[in-house]
Amino acid sequence: MRFPSHLKAGLLLGLVSTAVILLVLMTRMPLAAEASEHQTVSWPSIELTEIASGYSSPVHLTHAGDGSGRIFIVERSGTIKILGGGTFLDITGIVKGGGEEGLLSVAFPPGFANTGRFYVYFTDNRAGNSGNNVLARFQISGVDPDAADPGSEEILLIFEHPSETNHNGGQIAFGPDGYLYIGTGDGGGGGDPYENAQDLSSLLGKILRIDVEWASIVPLPTPSPSPHTIFLPLVANPDGPAYLIPPDNPFISDGAAADEIWSYGLRNPWRFSFDRASGDLWIGDVGQGNWEEIDFQPNASAGGENYGWDCREGAHDYSDPNGDLNVNCSGLTFVDSIHEYNHSLGCSITGGFVYRGSNIPSLQGIYLYADYCSGRVWGLQHDGASWISTELRNGGFGLASFGEDEAGELYLTRLDGKIFQIVETVP
Repeated sequence: MRFPSHLKAGLLLGLVSTAVILLVLMTRMPLAAEASEHQTVSWPSIELTEIASGYSSPVHLTHAGDGSGRIFIVERSGTIKILGGGTFLDITGIVKGGGEEGLLSVAFPPGFANTGRFYVYFTDNRAGNSGNNVLARFQISGVDPDAADPGSEEILLIFEHPSETNHNGGQIAFGPDGYLYIGTGDGGGGGDPYENAQDLSSLLGKILRIDVEWASIVPLPTPSPSPHTIFLPLVANPDGPAYLIPPDNPFISDGAAADEIWSYGLRNPWRFSFDRASGDLWIGDVGQGNWEEIDFQPNASAGGENYGWDCREGAHDYSDPNGDLNVNCSGLTFVDSIHEYNHSLGCSITGGFVYRGSNIPSLQGIYLYADYCSGRVWGLQHDGASWISTELRNGGFGLASFGEDEAGELYLTRLDGKIFQIVETVP
C-alpha cells in the first residue's frame, strides 16, 4: 500500500512518538514495581476502656477456649479470678509473690471442656524449692466448673532459679500444633552472668516446646522421656512420664542439647503470643540497658532460632560485663528481631497480640505491644517492604500484660489492679 507523502510523514512521526512513549514506560516500569513494594498503611484510633478494678497485681488475662466466654485473670500473689465472678484457683500458700516472681500465667489446652486440666507457671515458696519456677498441672473440681482443686497439683517441670529473683519469663501458651510453649528467662542478674541463654544444655533463656496432653492421644505413644522429665502420674496413664518431647523439636538429636528447646538466645520473654489466624509466633523480649525487642517466628519454622542474647541486645552487639565466659559469639548465627526501640521510649516491653477480633475492623492484622514503664501502646505492621510502628495510645505505668478473649478481642492488665478493654475511638 502506498501512502501520500504527508500521511507518511505523519505516520513516521506517530511511530516515533509511540516508540518514545514505550521507551519512557519501559524505563519507568522498575520504578513502579519498586513503589508497589511499599503499601499504604493506615492506623486505627483506639481507646483503653476500664472494665474492672480492684484486682491484686493482675499479670495475665486469657480464656479457656471452651465456649463459656469466661475471662480468667491471674493475680501475682497466687490466685486466678474469673472476670465478673469468683476465685477459680487459690494457691497463695505455695506461691512466692512480689517483684518479678509470683503466679505468672495460666494456659488451657485444647479439649479443656472435656478434661478439666489446665496448666500454670509460678515461683515456688515451699521449703527446698523456694525461688525456683514451676510448671504444674491442675484439675477443676468435680462439682463446680468455676472452681479448681488446689490439691490436684502435678509438677511437670522445675526450673532452678536459686540465686536471683528476676528474669523468670513466665508465659505459657498452647500453640496451633497443640503443644505447650514455655518462655523462660535467662536466670536473672545483669548480662546473663550464668551464660544460660546461649547454653543449649540449659532450659533458661529459651522458648520450650513440650507435649503435655499426650494422654488423650489414642493409641498412646511409646515415650522416650527427656532427662529433664519429672515423673508424676497422669490419670490416663499412671506409669507414664509427665510430658513427652515432640518428635520434630529442633535439638532432639543433639546429645549436648536439652530436647525441650524450641528457640533460644532470649533474655526475658515475659509475654509471647500466637496469631490465631496465621499461627505465627510473636515474642516480646525484655532488654538489658538500651534496647527492647520484638522477635518473630513464622508458623512454617522448624524451630532452632537463636535470637542473640547475650551476644546481642536487639540488633546491637552487647558488651557483656561478665566477659561472655562460656560463649564465643563470633561463631554464632542469629535471627534478627523485626523491631526494637530504645530506652528513651520506655524500659520494659510488654509483648502483645495480633488483633483478630471483629469489633475494630481497622485494627485487623496489626500487632499491639506496650511498655511497662512509659505506658505507651504501639501498633506494628508490615508495609510490604519493612516493619513500621506507631504509638496508638498511652495506658499509664504498669501495663503488665495483654490478653485475648475467646472472640479475639484484646485487653490490658495494669499492676494497680485495673483491667482495660481495647476499643475503637468513637468520633
